[in-house]
Amino acid sequence: MNRRELLKSATLLAGGGAAAALPIALADPAVAAAAAGARLGKIALEEHFMVPDFLEYFAETYPNISPEIRKFGTTVLEDLGDRRIAIMDEHGIDFVVLSLAGPGVQVEKDVAVAVKKAQAVNDFLAAEVQKRPSRYGGFAHLAMQNPAAAADELERCMRDLGFQGAMINGQTNGEYLDLDKYSVFWERAAALEAPIYIHPANPVDHPAMYEGHSELWGPVCSWAFETATHALRLVYGGVFERYPKARVVLGHMGETLPFSLWRFDSRWLVCNRGTRTLAETPSFYIKRNIAITTSGVCSDFSLRCALEAMGSDSVMFSVDYPFEKTELAAQFIDGAKISDTDRVKVASENAKRILRIGRRVGRLESAPATEKK
Repeated sequence: MNRRELLKSATLLAGGGAAAALPIALADPAVAAAAAGARLGKIALEEHFMVPDFLEYFAETYPNISPEIRKFGTTVLEDLGDRRIAIMDEHGIDFVVLSLAGPGVQVEKDVAVAVKKAQAVNDFLAAEVQKRPSRYGGFAHLAMQNPAAAADELERCMRDLGFQGAMINGQTNGEYLDLDKYSVFWERAAALEAPIYIHPANPVDHPAMYEGHSELWGPVCSWAFETATHALRLVYGGVFERYPKARVVLGHMGETLPFSLWRFDSRWLVCNRGTRTLAETPSFYIKRNIAITTSGVCSDFSLRCALEAMGSDSVMFSVDYPFEKTELAAQFIDGAKISDTDRVKVASENAKRILRIGRRVGRLESAPATEKK
């Protein structure tokens, strides 16, 4: 539905015409917004914070970012008060899901310390969320060194703290989430229907292809390819086949995946896949089990391609605050050359549904057997 059709529908609603169509029109948030003359409300999902105890972990990213960002980043990241809210208000962002800026405890060598500190930062975030529950939500920070403990912490954060899922910062000690050891985690995540946001991070090695090109090591190039490959390991490793209700979220317009779906299917038929099998095509699992956000990609072309490839129900707005400009991201989605129905879906409605915003997860009737021994 284009803007002219929306305005026509809104006029009919306001004037009392087309009574038979009224329930359908009201069910469309874009029509309702046009009728009310409201601004486009937005929900953002890749919005970071920091606490002093985690600055040493955050310093792991310094080789990837400019010194200018290092200077302002931590001060802005630690603000969860009026300054952040004012920026949200200025740009029509009604609600953000906060996440600890990585890599966090995933680089901690002492597993017991990692588990304890993850619990502590989740409790800190929950307390901040409770100060502004209508504006803030949270992604759990997890110690993936212990998959069973991570599963338990994910459930605690969603059931008791009201979080919307978890954010995992890439690999943990060189191990990726398709490994068998993480089955206990995916079983619990699927049972909770918890969205798992896989955020970019460095691999443990430094491939030769980046030698002499520090500009490629991080957000320009390596992070996208690292995260895309991590997601593909889940697809080709059968994680989504074994756990159909597992849900992954990728930022940065899907870390390039939406633009290669055809090739993923085509080359799967002729690649050296050993004993691996899939009941469906790789693109089937990508479109069913992966949702993406617009964080850090303010391109009409990229957005339209993503909507076409992934479907309009699987793309969500985000900023990547404070590493991207909120003003730019907001102006982008406000004016993107897409239908107004898709605009409202991307801006807020898909996030409300996928992250079940406003609905707390209840206790599992029969929790999977992943208790710590």
